[in-house]
Amino acid sequence: MSELNNSSQTPSAFNDRRAENQNANSFAPKNNADENISKQDYDYALETIKKLSDYYDAKVVGQQQLKFSLIGAIIADGHILIESVPGLAKTTAAKAISDAVDGKFARIQCTPDLLPGDIIGTQIYNQANGKFETILGPVFANFVLLDEVNRSSAKTQSAMLEAMQEKQVTIGGKTYRMPEDIFIVIATQNPIEQEGTYPLSEAQTDRFLIKEVITYPLASEEVEILNRIESGVISRQTPPVLTIKDVDKVQDICEKVYVDEAIKWYISSIVVASRRAGQLKDSNVGKYVRIGCSPRASIAFLKMAKAAALMQGRTYVIPEDVKRVSYQVLRHRIGLNYAAVADNISVEQVIDGIVNSVKAP
Repeated sequence: MSELNNSSQTPSAFNDRRAENQNANSFAPKNNADENISKQDYDYALETIKKLSDYYDAKVVGQQQLKFSLIGAIIADGHILIESVPGLAKTTAAKAISDAVDGKFARIQCTPDLLPGDIIGTQIYNQANGKFETILGPVFANFVLLDEVNRSSAKTQSAMLEAMQEKQVTIGGKTYRMPEDIFIVIATQNPIEQEGTYPLSEAQTDRFLIKEVITYPLASEEVEILNRIESGVISRQTPPVLTIKDVDKVQDICEKVYVDEAIKWYISSIVVASRRAGQLKDSNVGKYVRIGCSPRASIAFLKMAKAAALMQGRTYVIPEDVKRVSYQVLRHRIGLNYAAVADNISVEQVIDGIVNSVKAP
């Protein structure tokens, strides 16, 4: 991720890395017929990614891993769940990456008394004409920020299932489609607070393409935060640098990133291993796994590996791209049992055991 983290990286430098990788790696397209991305589209994608990266760096100090996940989720056209203790810029980062794009943004503050109709909309009786009228909710936006999603009740959380998966909602028996171009949900949650919270169900978390967990900033980064607040940089309004069409086009380019058949088998093997963790010979993490991953994990791996490759300046996926996104793709899809809690085993340790037990191509 050195390319993405370095905001001064230019498209030409990306091109140099692309040439080096294609000469050195056997997972590149074998011939021109396999190369679906033109040089013009390639340069366009890298320039768009750089604009998102620069905009993020201007608004958020540090949190480079979160930047990778947010940009990756956007160009992979998926939803992202962000988890951390309060005050680590979850909402700021989500708002910053959304403000970079000139689209419709909606922020929903989740509370225990929030109702499904407050999110997706409801029908209201109009006494003037004696008819019910449908009022669409804030979920009908290009970017939807569900702040502290685990504070809303299970009934309210389930109202988002149809919107996130089918990109539509049903109100009064009638179906309403979400924005056809871009619809991305960015949800945040606090893992340490239990009072007044409702943990997300497996069905709900599985709808998120990835889950990112962020930690405290470095001391130097915290000083930079204070300097920016003092100078007013963080609160300063900055115009968008991209349009919805820009993002839509990059998503189309990302879909064309080449994935070798061996990489697909590698992805499938990792996901299957999560379901058979107890049978892994080279790892002892199996005893901690309560439930493995569904095929949505394989789909998420494919999408995020393509995004990771494109952000690294490649038009093809290599095994390192799959490993690079393994935490984000798997950490909310692998269920741990009480033995993991008793032995103080994290889901990341289990993921390492599973991924390392599968031989890379």
